[in-house]
Amino acid sequence: MLNLPALPGIRALEEEMIALRQHIHAHPELSFEEFATADLVASKLGEWGYEVHRGLGGTGVVGLLRHGQGSKMIGLRADMDALPIIENTGLPYSSRHEGVMHACGHDGHTAMLLAAAKYLAESREFDGALVVIFQPAEEGDGGAQRMLDDGLFEQFPCDAVFAMHNMPGLPVGKLGFLPGPFMASTDTVTIRIDGVGGHGAMPHKAVDPVLAGSSIVVALQSIVARNVDPLDTGVVTVGAFHAGIAANVIPDHAELQLSVRALKPKVRDELIARITAVAEAQAVSFGARATVTVDEAQRFPPLINHAQSTAFARQVALEWVGEDGLIKDMKPLTGSEDFAVMLERCPGCYLLIGNGDGEGGCMVHNPGYDFNDSCLATGASYWVRLVESFLV
Repeated sequence: MLNLPALPGIRALEEEMIALRQHIHAHPELSFEEFATADLVASKLGEWGYEVHRGLGGTGVVGLLRHGQGSKMIGLRADMDALPIIENTGLPYSSRHEGVMHACGHDGHTAMLLAAAKYLAESREFDGALVVIFQPAEEGDGGAQRMLDDGLFEQFPCDAVFAMHNMPGLPVGKLGFLPGPFMASTDTVTIRIDGVGGHGAMPHKAVDPVLAGSSIVVALQSIVARNVDPLDTGVVTVGAFHAGIAANVIPDHAELQLSVRALKPKVRDELIARITAVAEAQAVSFGARATVTVDEAQRFPPLINHAQSTAFARQVALEWVGEDGLIKDMKPLTGSEDFAVMLERCPGCYLLIGNGDGEGGCMVHNPGYDFNDSCLATGASYWVRLVESFLV
């Protein structure tokens, strides 16, 4: 274990925190199925004196702790869900649930926030209201929106809300902040190409959707290169191409599935418009027809950090760990995060904590990934410092 910055009271909780994190890692649960995790979180919060609220977003858990006469309220959010991945870490605490894995560090996020919640319940060195938000279904299933729809900020009107995510490739335990666009929007787009099926030996009597789809795949690559301002960010990835079942049969339809990302709403809209125009025009040129569908349930806006909240959050870190404890020249990421919808409703900041940049480390969503336990005490300590600085 590395000796990273931590408050003495949090350092005293480190072994408990690691055991809790590894327990959650060994018992991962998919989106909206976080029943055991939610039970664990609710039990701990209740034991520590929090007012526990369940059911927001289905399996979400919210803890409320008031102290003093202060009127301000701060929200801290951690995500709880795992991914449908077969783990291959070989760790003694690897997943006990075949095909489900904590491959994004949500086990660590939950453990850090629980440790901070315990410390703050014992120390009570703040004046106001603390809301700890344990969110289900961050991995593309809209858990944040579900919590909002169930009245999260009506029941808990936070003055600001914050979230933290680990990031492999960044120095372990260092904290990263960036005001403005920080994470990309994401849209899942399906393009169905309808042609005319036929015999593979007589292609002139068919309209081949595979050929039309192939041309569409190539043409889509022109959108970012020729329609998006070079100073802006856009991503159009064709992740799936489904067509046919036999070598000698031209199918009657094909389907493409796309992941589309942008850091600005304007660019996002432009990408969707151009994808539609390009797909339809390419299909027509082959005598086929393209239908473009955007999955409304899988749409998340860009994550845009509020300038004032981000400046405050960074200053708290700076005063605690100094410049050496911060990630320099933080840049936006093209990954997505549904905490973005919370930031559309409430001022706040999303920050990163480095998971390590050593050789052999792997990115999140990889079957070999593991959260770096060396980060736990630093992350939990930062939450404590942030709450105590905000609620004064």
